[in-house]
Amino acid sequence: MPRDLTSYPIRARRDGSSVLVENHASLQLYDLGGGRLELSAPQEEGAMGLDVALAAFEALTNHGDESAIRLTGTDWTPLLPDLLAKGIALQAEIGPVVLPASLWQAADRWCPQDAANYPTLWQQGPHGRHPIRPPKPTGLLYQRHIPWLDQVLTLRALDHSDLETFHRWQNDPRVAEFFEETGTIEHHRAYLETLMTDPHMLPVIGTLDGRDFAYFELYWARENRIGAQYDAAPWDRGWHVLIGEENVRGADYVTAWLPSLMHYMFLAEPRTQSLMGEPKASHAQQLKNLSRGGFAHIREFDFSHKRASLVQLERQHFFEARLWARPETGRGAPLCFSPARLPTTGDWT
Repeated sequence: MPRDLTSYPIRARRDGSSVLVENHASLQLYDLGGGRLELSAPQEEGAMGLDVALAAFEALTNHGDESAIRLTGTDWTPLLPDLLAKGIALQAEIGPVVLPASLWQAADRWCPQDAANYPTLWQQGPHGRHPIRPPKPTGLLYQRHIPWLDQVLTLRALDHSDLETFHRWQNDPRVAEFFEETGTIEHHRAYLETLMTDPHMLPVIGTLDGRDFAYFELYWARENRIGAQYDAAPWDRGWHVLIGEENVRGADYVTAWLPSLMHYMFLAEPRTQSLMGEPKASHAQQLKNLSRGGFAHIREFDFSHKRASLVQLERQHFFEARLWARPETGRGAPLCFSPARLPTTGDWT
């Protein structure tokens, strides 16, 4: 069921000893060092809803160098049951805390559609059994403000209105060198129709501030050709990418769309534990980008049309290493907490 996005996304920013949430509230912030923050809710009645809280938490964790946010004061009380129930906040010895690894697994801030609570039902596929896949989502899938670009990145399910853009991109020689799918508009219409009706594929368009810039193919690994190359778990997912616009290239953009796409796939299906890829083994730049983005190189293998590298990103690594942030920032503040080791009084003094 889509969430109400009338005021989404509310943005917030850190400003010295405050977190300013646009048109809503100012939250008092205390930085204790070592990645430890304390945040007080505003005292104005009605100022603190879940959307305001999530905007503030995102602003404090978008750069990947905070370890824990302690929620101080009684003004959090009305929101705490919801925050604790969703796992956004965890109850620790020092009181309720928000950890980046828990916050960024809560879809409420970034995904307008709830993850499908779909049963695991099995059927036979090309590489053994695989789960029956949930109905594919339509419309807006994901939305995130990228602080180093100061732009909003969105992902949406491709539909028929995207045909001309897809056709133009595929016939760009730079794109064709790697995607190898040039052709007429009728060829591309048939190509997309096949994907849109295939339960294991999800074609996606990426935008920055409303401008289309990329095409992604998301797939379930077990019934894909990659499923013949390794022992795929039931909910492993893979992806292909096409950056269609020449001026949306380079490290600033890769560090925006790559972790955001991975983030969406982990949020869309909580049972997904690994994201897989099979880039050309000779595509040195893409392999370098994937390595910086947290992907491990497993091995090389041969498809009929290319020599490929099998790469993998694990869910636990993505969230605990805070890979949504730019590689050159934060990562590994002096104190690192996880649900297995919540902050104690000794950590906070």
